[in-house]
Amino acid sequence: MNELISSGIELMLIGMGMVFSFLAMLIVAIKTMSSLILRFFPELPAGQHPGMHHGDDLGTIAAISAAVLQYRKKYQKKD
Repeated sequence: MNELISSGIELMLIGMGMVFSFLAMLIVAIKTMSSLILRFFPELPAGQHPGMHHGDDLGTIAAISAAVLQYRKKYQKKD
């Protein structure tokens, strides 16, 4: 019985050690990739974000906004 408990504890420690080492390697890999991305693709200047386009037509934006508003009015939930 004593041998069975020690074998179980040994297996538990090996499993926990493997999970801990995998998570540690995962953290190192994520930090490395993050530093590489920031080195080769620096952040955009302040006030810009990836979805911002310089050639956005204000008329197009107004038309899309009006269409969304009309859709929401048409398919409004009736509680």
